[in-house]
Amino acid sequence: MKKKISAFEIALSAIACAISTIFLSLGVLNDFLLATGYIVGCFAMMLPLAKGFIVGDALAYVATVLLTFLFGGISVPWRVVPFILFFGLHPLVNHLQLRFRWNKVLLLLIKIVWFDAAAYLTWRFVFDMTTSFDWIDEYILPVIAVGGSLLFVAYDILIFRCQRAMDKLVARIDKK
Repeated sequence: MKKKISAFEIALSAIACAISTIFLSLGVLNDFLLATGYIVGCFAMMLPLAKGFIVGDALAYVATVLLTFLFGGISVPWRVVPFILFFGLHPLVNHLQLRFRWNKVLLLLIKIVWFDAAAYLTWRFVFDMTTSFDWIDEYILPVIAVGGSLLFVAYDILIFRCQRAMDKLVARIDKK
């Protein structure tokens, strides 16, 4: 039996899509706002997940990617790659981890490898394999493996806390 999609799910998913598309499109078109676009897009993807709307979140993610390409991302497609590979999917993976009570340590290790791979691809394609520091470019794999992994652990903890805050916010606006 198919689950009926509620108007609330559609509304939360549409809001998530709109917010993430706006900020991601601005970030893709403006270097200064690129990281902000990824982070705000990630936070926006938490909206449908606050009520457990996995299908709504997945549809908002796909629509965000397509609309971002439509609104300027097609001219610089590699700038959308970090959102496609990581930032857009990370809230969904965290939600599934909590919902199905997957092993925290094992999934953290998997997510670290996932983040490091996304960081490497971002460095390779978005930053065109150059940074402002020659030593980083020369030792990029150890820098990502150590620095990226430590950064990700802090980021993952922060995202879990942000999801809890988003859950409380959405619960306040839900009149059910």
